[in-house]
Amino acid sequence: MNSIFAMKPESACITQADGKDDILRRLSELFAGAYGLDAAQVLEHLEEREKLGSTGFGRGVAIPHARMPKLKRPVAALMKLNRPVEFSAADGLPVDLVFGLLSPANSGATHLHALAAISRLVREERVHDALCDAPDAEALYSVLTNATDRDAA
Repeated sequence: MNSIFAMKPESACITQADGKDDILRRLSELFAGAYGLDAAQVLEHLEEREKLGSTGFGRGVAIPHARMPKLKRPVAALMKLNRPVEFSAADGLPVDLVFGLLSPANSGATHLHALAAISRLVREERVHDALCDAPDAEALYSVLTNATDRDAA
């Protein structure tokens, strides 16, 4: 996968959420299940970051992120929503792709590099369209694996 952040097949899903709070809760549960983290702690960190300003990126994408203790490297998760949800994004559009990132507490530049890598991925039209068209979690993960493997080459 990507050398900047780790992602597992089980950290991608297609789901429905009823609002921003539900998105963050579901994302926390996805991180917990995929990486063995405590969902309540993940949610607390994501909510604290969100209080600083919306992580709604634009173009229907949100990138909730946080730094957490006890992580060894950045880890990512991706949710595709069945129906767009209001997320206070910069462009005012609701989101239907939610790309989460958790980094070690003292990761500094590493966290910023991982955010930049995610930002580049979702800005790339071909990748964005493929993620939006993905019919299931396996396809979501495959799109990301193929995109990041190609970029690393």
